[in-house]
Amino acid sequence: MPAITLDRHDRLILDALQQDAGVPLRELAERVHLSVATCQRRITQLRASGVLLKEVVLVDRAKVGRPLTVFVSVELAVQNDALLRQFERLMQAEVEVTACYEIAGEADFMLIVVAASMESYHAFTRRLFTSDHNVRQFKSNFAMHCAKYETRIPLTAPSEDG
Repeated sequence: MPAITLDRHDRLILDALQQDAGVPLRELAERVHLSVATCQRRITQLRASGVLLKEVVLVDRAKVGRPLTVFVSVELAVQNDALLRQFERLMQAEVEVTACYEIAGEADFMLIVVAASMESYHAFTRRLFTSDHNVRQFKSNFAMHCAKYETRIPLTAPSEDG
């Protein structure tokens, strides 16, 4: 999928929204040196073009009872388009799965799973990986500490924008 061309104002808007999606429109417009109407029009265009996917808040996993973060590599027994998509749909339906990437390498998928406890993660693996879901094997890596967690995408200016 080709990248969408963003000008300096688009990047400023996106950067500000990534820092705080709840910033009032008037304040955002002032920060990026545009009128409120122009800023609103650009945000609407960024949504319509698929650049802005959704607006969310970040929640402290431990404070809401999900302290265990697990990086899970999954290897399927059989890979074809239908089975890969079936696995993706299965993972999309699981609330414990916060990310599901199809990857190249030894495994087919890399998941990020948040769980309330080792017992709940164990039940998750039994339910999804050891039943009949075409999983050959999976490997779990448990996060010991998180030094950085960022959802912000860095936006660099193309050379023509100066």
